Amino acid sequence: MAELVTMPKLGFDMTEGTLVRWVKAEGQPVAKGEVLAEIETDKATVEVAAQAEGIVHKHLVGEKTTVPVGTPIAVIGEAGEAVDVESLVSGARPAAAPRGGKPAPEAAEPAQAPPSGREPPSPPKEAARERERPAPPAEGEASADDGRLPGGVRASPLARRLAREGSLELAQLTGSGPGGRILKRDVEAALAGLRTGARETRPARPLQAERLPLSKLRSIIGRRMAASKSQVPHFYLTADLDIGRLLDLRQQFNELQPEDSQASINDFLVKAVALALREFPALNASLDGDAIIRHGAIHIGIAVAVEDGLLTVVVHSADAKPIDQIARESREMVARARQGKVRPEDIQGSTFTLSNLGMFGVHEFGAIINPPEAAILAVGAAREEPVVDAGQIRVGRRMKATLSADHRVTDGAEAARWLQVFQRQVEQPLSLLL
Repeated sequence: MAELVTMPKLGFDMTEGTLVRWVKAEGQPVAKGEVLAEIETDKATVEVAAQAEGIVHKHLVGEKTTVPVGTPIAVIGEAGEAVDVESLVSGARPAAAPRGGKPAPEAAEPAQAPPSGREPPSPPKEAARERERPAPPAEGEASADDGRLPGGVRASPLARRLAREGSLELAQLTGSGPGGRILKRDVEAALAGLRTGARETRPARPLQAERLPLSKLRSIIGRRMAASKSQVPHFYLTADLDIGRLLDLRQQFNELQPEDSQASINDFLVKAVALALREFPALNASLDGDAIIRHGAIHIGIAVAVEDGLLTVVVHSADAKPIDQIARESREMVARARQGKVRPEDIQGSTFTLSNLGMFGVHEFGAIINPPEAAILAVGAAREEPVVDAGQIRVGRRMKATLSADHRVTDGAEAARWLQVFQRQVEQPLSLLL
């Protein structure tokens, strides 16, 4: 039986999405769970998987077209099935006029209708050509926003600047970003090779002022964080954690694990946060109008630095998962986020966020709450420092953790008790393995 595929809602504040690329062509078979299309949201480019097995009978939305959430974008049916596309679409929510890109095909047009006198191309070959060809910029979109240079080269603003400063020709590079887009890391790798033997002879280049367009991700981050900071009454609590036992336990744990299951300190902290929320569900909550929603599941968001901004990937049901599983899932999601290939489930449903800047040498900071969540925990670097223990000075290993909480949902005493439980989990880390 034929089914409609609609523009998914990939976040509580998402109202529309842009269909960047069809991975499956019309007439091509698709398995359940297989990637059907790439959708661009305010946060990232997301791979959308098919929820049913069958044949892609019809694309209802063209590439580079922006439509509201819930708009029908494709029809999947069984092989040989006669599909009444018009009837299927008429029962769905009407879509607003698409913005940008080529217009959506007429819903009543037969699937794969070829021009007169021509045979339709083989769907697998057509899909392969689409994968090899960079997606064109949306109509009316400036090349600076798209990152497209003369000759079809696509590069981020930061990559262009680094290449210009390093006298590097971007056309010689192969980009690792979506659609072959050249990113900062591609330019840095190329420059590292050129610098061999030339570091001492190259004259220093003066810094130049430039005006860069605000990226879509940077823009939405700024808008959401400004709203959170101005509308949510934040308060902050900081604890100094003794992480000596946790560091030792992590080392022993990783000695027994295969490489793909070895855990970072952050993986242990995710589990500690989740177990503390199990004891204090008041902080695993969000505000909905004049009601507080206490969530039944504990989904921990992990803030990930990506080019031009920040994404939050989500470890679902973190309190119920062992450390090695948290480690594997986190590593895979972070890799997809930095490649611009996150999946819908990677970024949906967080109930509490953990932000860790320790890898940058930051000792302490306060994070802005990620709406609609009620709290976020910011942790800094592990450090050695002198501590007094039973009247004796010794070298201790410490870490600062700062909780930011919404005063409409909780108060200082309750948040302090949660922080105590979290500290106990970190300082008695064997409980994280039980």
